[in-house]
Amino acid sequence: MLKIENISKTYGEKKVLNKLSLDLKRGEVAVLMGASGTGKTTLLRILNSLEKADCGSVFLDNKKLDLEKINRTHTIGIVFQSFNLFKNMNVTKNITISLEKTLNYTQQKATEIAQTLLKKYGLENHKDHFISELSGGQKQRLAIARTIALKPKVVCLDEPTSALDPMLTTHVAKTIEGLAKEGYHIIVSTHDTHLIEQLDCTIYLMENGKIIEAIPSQEISTNNTKYSKIKRFIAGSLEEKV
Repeated sequence: MLKIENISKTYGEKKVLNKLSLDLKRGEVAVLMGASGTGKTTLLRILNSLEKADCGSVFLDNKKLDLEKINRTHTIGIVFQSFNLFKNMNVTKNITISLEKTLNYTQQKATEIAQTLLKKYGLENHKDHFISELSGGQKQRLAIARTIALKPKVVCLDEPTSALDPMLTTHVAKTIEGLAKEGYHIIVSTHDTHLIEQLDCTIYLMENGKIIEAIPSQEISTNNTKYSKIKRFIAGSLEEKV
């Protein structure tokens, strides 16, 4: 169980996160929705020690995490919206460099792990290619493989479909659900309503740094009387795309 308790973050006079709390079981997918500036990405950055919370705590399996050490323990990993791949390295090296530098794996062991992951994500035929030779979908799969290589228990994905052709949304959804079935805690920040439609997840609507409503995805179309705020947000998002 991942427990996020009372996380707050202020930039100047703007409170981006306001005592936000969230519980997530192993193998579950949490989707954060909300307008830009509601704190979705900030929360993911705090969980990955890229920002520091003003207050609040994070627990995993009843143990408090020291978020300042996340980059050393790799308990939580993130797949960035822009992928953040090493453009001067080939596909294989993008994975092995982290294993060698952060986990002190030998080149042979790191390469073996990379080869297994590249096969798993359909990139084995691109192992010697450079990033500029990959499609958007291939870059995303490589970014996920690189994150998984460090064996996190929590995987965060920031706008995983924003840089991709809409036709690839189904593949993204299958990849996310595959990670959940493997036992990872998954947190996704997205505006993509089409992605949400294909995920078995819990949707959390954020506003003013707080979660104001939550709904299991399967109840969006079956429950006509509840979750009005999330339904209005999704309806508005769909209207913007028309």
